Amino acid sequence: MLSFFKDYKIFGIVFGVISLIIIFIIYYTLNVYQPLPIYQPAMVSTALVDSTIQHQRKYHKIADFSLVNQNGQTITQKDYLDKIYIADFFFTTCQTICPIMTNHMAIIQKEIIQDDDIMLLSHSVTPEIDTVAQLKRYALKKGVNDKKWNLVTGDKKEIYKLARKSYLAVKDNGDGGPFDMVHTENFMLIDKKKQIRGFYDGTDPEDISRLLDDIQILKQEYTQ
Repeated sequence: MLSFFKDYKIFGIVFGVISLIIIFIIYYTLNVYQPLPIYQPAMVSTALVDSTIQHQRKYHKIADFSLVNQNGQTITQKDYLDKIYIADFFFTTCQTICPIMTNHMAIIQKEIIQDDDIMLLSHSVTPEIDTVAQLKRYALKKGVNDKKWNLVTGDKKEIYKLARKSYLAVKDNGDGGPFDMVHTENFMLIDKKKQIRGFYDGTDPEDISRLLDDIQILKQEYTQ
């Protein structure tokens, strides 16, 4: 009888150890680090990609730019060097999706305010209206922190080219003329190598939460 319980005790210990190993393996498998995709034009809906680059499968990066922010300062890629950033396209007189997007960007700003690795970049799609003075008024109204978030204006063709050929935010549907309008709810997550790592609906609170989670996933790439 004692031998039976002794054998049972040994069996129980072995079974317990094996169970813990199995649990650990399952936990590790389910929680293993999965990097974010690097989006190429060929991976994105043709509704969002300029026709001239629709079939590009590698080497896509955000092009260099030179725009002016709410303080009249020239903003280029150098201001975002070695930064993760979130980009979008808006205009200050928009009464539909832009106020929601800007409010959500303000929420993101609050979440990343202490993180020196993260910045924000909002491009005006009506630069003829959104002068530096207009952007400054809007920035003050929306609580923009100048160290974290640039609202930029500049040459309309340059901004629209960025939207269509760099950020893959909207399909080419015009020539940047007076009746041509980029109007997209997309937020784009850009990594330190100027690559697109995620697209999000800037009007959707759930997508904003997903974006914040993805920022933390992306940051792990720089600690591996």
